[in-house]
Amino acid sequence: MTEEVCDLLKKALALPAEARAALAGSLLESLDDTVAASAEEAWSQEIARRIEELDSGKMKPIPWAEARRQISAILNGR
Repeated sequence: MTEEVCDLLKKALALPAEARAALAGSLLESLDDTVAASAEEAWSQEIARRIEELDSGKMKPIPWAEARRQISAILNGR
């Protein structure tokens, strides 16, 4: 991510939950026109692969609080 994007993300994460949800929805909607059919198929395959890894025990999920801590550490380290 560029420094500008990191700054925008930090500002967005500081918003109240309702505002973050609205922003996230708007950003996702803005991508709808740019998604290729092949990307949809690739995502479906990736999702299936990840579910299989979780079901088989190959990968272990981590709690959201821990994932968020790791993300914050990465963002604050830049």
